[in-house]
Amino acid sequence: MRFTLSLKFIIGCSLTMLVALGATFYVINQRQERLIIQQAENEARAVFRQIVLMRKWIADHGGILVEKLPRLEPTPYVSDPEIIDTQGRRFVRETPAMVTKELAKYAREQGLFWFHITSLQLTNPENAPDSFERTALLAFEQKGLKEFIGLETINRHPYLRYIAPLYVEDVCLRCHDRQNYTVGDVRGAISVTLPMSETFAAATRNRRTMFTSMLLVVAVLSGAIIVMTHRLVITPIKKLSASMGQFSEGRRYDDAALPRTGDELEELALTFADMAERLTDYHLGLEDKIRAATMDLATANRQLQEANQQLEAMNERKSDFIARASHELRTPLTSIKGSIEYVSAKIATLAPAAAGGCRINEMLAFFELIGKNTDRLIRMVNIMLDLERIEMNAVAVLHRTDFDLAAVIREIVAAFSFIAKDKEVELASLLSAALPIRADEDRIRQVLTNLMGNALKFAPAHSTVTVRAAAEPDGVMVEMIDQGPGVPATEREKIFDKFYKLGNKEGSGLGLAICRGIIEAHGGAIGMTAPGHESGARFFFTIPQTPELSA
Repeated sequence: MRFTLSLKFIIGCSLTMLVALGATFYVINQRQERLIIQQAENEARAVFRQIVLMRKWIADHGGILVEKLPRLEPTPYVSDPEIIDTQGRRFVRETPAMVTKELAKYAREQGLFWFHITSLQLTNPENAPDSFERTALLAFEQKGLKEFIGLETINRHPYLRYIAPLYVEDVCLRCHDRQNYTVGDVRGAISVTLPMSETFAAATRNRRTMFTSMLLVVAVLSGAIIVMTHRLVITPIKKLSASMGQFSEGRRYDDAALPRTGDELEELALTFADMAERLTDYHLGLEDKIRAATMDLATANRQLQEANQQLEAMNERKSDFIARASHELRTPLTSIKGSIEYVSAKIATLAPAAAGGCRINEMLAFFELIGKNTDRLIRMVNIMLDLERIEMNAVAVLHRTDFDLAAVIREIVAAFSFIAKDKEVELASLLSAALPIRADEDRIRQVLTNLMGNALKFAPAHSTVTVRAAAEPDGVMVEMIDQGPGVPATEREKIFDKFYKLGNKEGSGLGLAICRGIIEAHGGAIGMTAPGHESGARFFFTIPQTPELSA
């Protein structure tokens, strides 16, 4: 359920007022009940003091004379308990205790309140204390309390019970001298009982009136808050929200619709208007910039397309030139090489006299030089053709077959053993018994030949070139490690670039570029790092397993 701002505000204010007024009502109610009880206590004290004052007055006057009624009997504790006047009427002398007892009966009959004189040392059984009075009397004697107050329910009605002690005075000894009393002793006590039903009923009515008033105040205040909130807050916010909605939809909002309240909401509306104007200007300027940038981008794209077309045309011409040149060069060079070999063989069979007096050894040396350079030209042409094929479509030129890579590595090591022996370099191979893979065997041989040739080229005398090959979970890895000068860290990525040469060693700078093209065409990776010792180079390549072989 979604609550609006006004509803949230009204609910919050109403709950706050309810809590505040409820707490106030609770405190006032508790205070009122306490005041009612205190008023009843004061009333009971006043009744007690009035009774004590009356008793003292009667004692000071030696009792009072009342006309004898049938229920009255003379008391044996006073002198002259009964008197007859001149008219023959009989009067009985009443003691303070007797007057107190009579007044207690009279008050109880009237239903206003009642009081009771009691003691732990009874003379009259009618004065026997109840449980409340006994507890109070014990507290008066043992703890020295001056009064004892409590609330009790009698016959389902609440009553305030008040009791205070009666102390023996000099005047009391006139009637009680035979009971061994001394001045200051607790002779007994008078308890006053006040009915509280009407008082508590009035308090309940007062609580209901207060509660009704509280609800009425909350309702009136909530109504006032609703009206003021809707007029002063909700309506201006709705106007501002409508203007913001129009602006967000790209429409022109109405300036006159913005709230003009002269307060913070108007400041917010003016801030929004200023922001909207700035955003509109920025948007228009941005559209102009985008339009200009789009035109520049279109021009740049057109120029780039033209440049790409020119590059593609130049690349096609370059490729066509290399292919034609390689084809044209290889054919005559092959013929030259064959002719030179034929002539060299013939000259070698001639006798010295038949050579026309020329030195056959010099001619043979010359033809041998021509043959070496011819071989070099053929190798360069073949390298150029290989590189061109790899760049054109490396995967298409592969002819994958199943073969044992370990056996191929052993053949390569055996083929280079004579060159290594001449350079006084030791060849070591660490191979598994068999490494079956599916790849282009001729191309892998070409990679191994190039890496082995490079290793021997840079390996110093009395060093070792090590070849390692091992199977991995997803293919095989081959490592070629030499103990030469190594390659600086800054040059290790460049050595696989075309025509890059390190140092002054003989070569075209295409061997490692062709190796990388072949390995990447197989889906593998090739790289170079430093070995674990101080000098040398570690070339490695991986060939992933193919589905045909793993099946």
